[in-house]
Amino acid sequence: MKSILSSILFLSFLVVNTSSFAQDKTVKEMQSEVAKDIKKHEVDSGKVWKTGGQFDLNLAQGSQSNWAAGGDDFSFSVNSYFGLYAFYKKEKYSWDNTLDLNYGLVNTTSLGSRKNDDRINFLTKAGYEIAPKLSLSALFNFRSQFSKGYNYNKDGTKDLLSNFLAPAYILLSLGLDYKPADGLSIFVSPITSRWTIVRDDSLSAKGAYGVVPGKKSYNEIGAFVTVNYLKNLSKTITYKGRLDLFSNYEKNPQNVDVLMNNMFTAKVSKVLTASLGLDLIYDDNVKLFGPNHDSPALQLKSQIAVGMSVKF
Repeated sequence: MKSILSSILFLSFLVVNTSSFAQDKTVKEMQSEVAKDIKKHEVDSGKVWKTGGQFDLNLAQGSQSNWAAGGDDFSFSVNSYFGLYAFYKKEKYSWDNTLDLNYGLVNTTSLGSRKNDDRINFLTKAGYEIAPKLSLSALFNFRSQFSKGYNYNKDGTKDLLSNFLAPAYILLSLGLDYKPADGLSIFVSPITSRWTIVRDDSLSAKGAYGVVPGKKSYNEIGAFVTVNYLKNLSKTITYKGRLDLFSNYEKNPQNVDVLMNNMFTAKVSKVLTASLGLDLIYDDNVKLFGPNHDSPALQLKSQIAVGMSVKF
């Protein structure tokens, strides 16, 4: 009897200690996981900046010799894109910054070298949240191009159309910024000031882009709307779009200026991508079209490219 009682006491002691050890181990594991979560939360919550960028380079080349169908003996094109972004968010304050640079050249034996893309676009927007997904914001936007652009006539001559800071557009706006979903921003401003700058003397003398002949700038007051959208359509396809609308209160407010950019990008591999771009512009002050080259018109630009893309 004493032997049986001793055995029972020993087994009880063993079970209690084993259970205590298992519980102790479980508690320690839980404490370790909680500590990791707290540490991760502290790191994430302290990150107020989100920064990055993208570089794209697309090349195309073609050549022929004694080709019965005809065409250029040699052609080569290069298109590049460099974009940076920096987004700040802390409590009710936000600050979004983007810089987009595009430049492209095409060279053929019959036409020589010509640019086929040239854009500078910087946007900064600071906001203070006044309601869920709604902020009171101030916006600044600068647009121009790097180098001279020409209209090539059939007789072989060319006419200057643009240059660096000719034109350039500076926009300063105050309004409401609504972000109903991730990647979507709708900014509406009832009061916006837009300057058109033409620093080239020859273009200024012609009164190009709405300036008074001989003057270098022109100011408009009006209403402004910009919609920006970035969406992953699938694991490999991304869409980036922007729509700007501006109406001049003082002159022809019904003739709304439109700027629309659309870019679809498909990821082929880690560095190879295929892209499809479509841009639309209507500016009532850009009177370079029509039979007499003195009327505004809808401008269209499309591009399909395959090349290298690196994100950082």
